[in-house]
Amino acid sequence: MLNRIAVLALTAFLGACASVPMAPTQAERTLVILVSIDGFRPDYLNKGITPVLSQLAADGASGPMRPSFPSVTFPNHYTLVTGLHPDNHGIVGNNMIDAELGSFSLRNKEAVTDRRWWDDGEPIWVTAENAGLVTGTMFWPGSEADIRGVRPTHWTEFDQSMPDNVRVDRVLGWMDLPQDQRPALTTLYFDIVDTAGHNHGPDGAATTEAVRAVDASIGRLIEGLQARGLYQRTVLVIVSDHGMAATSPDRVTYIDDLIDPEAVRIVYSGAATFLNPVPGREAEVEAGLLGSRPHLECWRKSEIPARFVLGDHPRVPAIVCASEPGWLLATRARPVTREGGAHGYDNASPEMAALFIAHGSGVVKGRRLTGLDSVDVQPLLGRLLGIAVPQSDGDPVDTLPVTEP
Repeated sequence: MLNRIAVLALTAFLGACASVPMAPTQAERTLVILVSIDGFRPDYLNKGITPVLSQLAADGASGPMRPSFPSVTFPNHYTLVTGLHPDNHGIVGNNMIDAELGSFSLRNKEAVTDRRWWDDGEPIWVTAENAGLVTGTMFWPGSEADIRGVRPTHWTEFDQSMPDNVRVDRVLGWMDLPQDQRPALTTLYFDIVDTAGHNHGPDGAATTEAVRAVDASIGRLIEGLQARGLYQRTVLVIVSDHGMAATSPDRVTYIDDLIDPEAVRIVYSGAATFLNPVPGREAEVEAGLLGSRPHLECWRKSEIPARFVLGDHPRVPAIVCASEPGWLLATRARPVTREGGAHGYDNASPEMAALFIAHGSGVVKGRRLTGLDSVDVQPLLGRLLGIAVPQSDGDPVDTLPVTEP
């Protein structure tokens, strides 16, 4: 949870929102568009290739944001829209094991669309729909399930092959709908920066080009809103779920060098590794893995450091390991063979910092934020939409109308 000084810094930039009616008409309501650029590091703004995002940051509020641990895609996207850490919303990894539901992975369509995986948290679109607002999700983890029996009014089945500009145009198409069908809250998701970062590293030429392309797509969104006369009543909240660290075959710890790999069942491995000992081999695995060694630290789930806010949920496996940023944990059966990028590391690592930009009506120009945590985005979205949100891990002060001194 943020300290009070950091919380007040976050809420101060919303001061002008205090004048917005809590129950505006549909024609008056602020439109909120939540944009995620998967894997976008805040320092990508310093490359000189993001004129749109850099201007939004200069004219709005921005700062690096701490993701939840593990700093991977599904847990952090659900944190952003529920205000809960993974231990509390239940999406503790991209891959998970549940005693009743079985196995989950982000590519398992049956699991991804099964509300039971998601029902420990209430995403902001469910809250908004229950408050009588129209919502639309142009991709977002969880948006393909009827969480707590509710779906967004408009939603799209995830298709990674859909070009970014087509995604933007789909959102703009929703803005062309009659006022009573136009989303008050829209999500928009881009994944090309993350994909390039994995394949080429954060400093690779292809990653730089992906950053440039996403910036242009956001420019297309703004131009479309301006052409429709909607930009002045729109707040853009642009985030990422985590950063990216450069990896190499020269920076790998192999499980085989520590224990017999047949003694464990790996849920997933890499920057953060989740695993369960084979029954009867618990003592052997713990003796070989637990504790700190060069470039790696492993804990029993009950002994994970409190700052990670992880270890209570039943889906957290018996042992969790965190590699040093830039290092990976792998098996020799699946070795690391090329340079690239990874995330999932300690969420306090600078390489894992996420992007945060807010721009639009009520956002104080030029506000630079420090100490921002991803659990604070959901209370912010509730404030912008003028709706009450469920209690979250973000400080409740975030929802109060704090005016700038």
